[in-house]
Amino acid sequence: MIGPLMVDVQGTTLTEEDKEIIAHPLVGGLIIFSRNYQSLAQLQQLCQDIRRVKPSILIAADQEGGRVQRFREEFTAVPAMGKLSSLAPVAGVSTEELARACGRVIAYEVANAGLDISFAPVLDIDNISDVIGDRGFANNPQHVQALASAFIAGLTDIGMAATGKHFPGHGNVKADSHVAQAIDNRTRDDIFNHDMTVFSALIKQNKLAAMMPAHVIYPAIDNHSVGFSRIWLQDILRNTLSFTGAIFSDDLSMAGAAHVGGFVERAEAAQAAGCDMLLVCNDRSAQISVIDRANIDISGESSKRLEKLLQRTNLKNKQIESCYLAAKQLIEKL
Repeated sequence: MIGPLMVDVQGTTLTEEDKEIIAHPLVGGLIIFSRNYQSLAQLQQLCQDIRRVKPSILIAADQEGGRVQRFREEFTAVPAMGKLSSLAPVAGVSTEELARACGRVIAYEVANAGLDISFAPVLDIDNISDVIGDRGFANNPQHVQALASAFIAGLTDIGMAATGKHFPGHGNVKADSHVAQAIDNRTRDDIFNHDMTVFSALIKQNKLAAMMPAHVIYPAIDNHSVGFSRIWLQDILRNTLSFTGAIFSDDLSMAGAAHVGGFVERAEAAQAAGCDMLLVCNDRSAQISVIDRANIDISGESSKRLEKLLQRTNLKNKQIESCYLAAKQLIEKL
């Protein structure tokens, strides 16, 4: 069984306290940040050490390309997704081909380091949000959907699951939900017929194995931000859109989650709303208080959804290796 908490560690090796926390039954995931990375060999060793404590743990990172790349040295410099349209002619390929190559390279290199998934792709429409900006593929839903679909095909070529974020769309909010409460005052129709069309189309095509909601409040729908809203996660995402994959909360330490209360309340509210895995990052005392005091449980249904994300690809397979090398060559032309 995979527990519902995703935590992090401070350094490039595990401390005894890290091992104790990872071993706790509620902990089922670990997210890696730049501070945990020195070299490819060190990262591979860190992932091995984590799995020695808990073999079935889900290890993830935000390796999107562009400015959100946790690992740089010894990894391919993948461009920001919002720059692919202008870069594709340089490589002599279509934008979709370049997006697929980016997906292949990210998936192969992240898996080769010992991780299961990268939290990608970003499906937000690049509009007024500085925190999204060129992390998004384009500024209209049709282009975002086409390029995200190609990127996901690249992940799939290597055998990695795709995580769509930030449902139902963070691109129309100026505030950065890492540091402030973000509110999107558009009407229900504006949200459903614009930003959310990307998510609904990719769900219909069965291309998303996981979803990460936005720490954004949409008052036209609910007064709770999406990751704490049963209306968004159960009524809309599960029932209306028929999404059957895993739902991750965004980091519960972000300012966009503070309106719910302390960390214990945030964890309980996120699980009650429908999140399968709760991210508690960059705050060890918060992790300990959630483990010790939060009324959260290990769900068999959630565990089944999360197990599907574990990396089982044979990277030594000649077809997968040549697929990666061709994609890497293409990106290195840029």
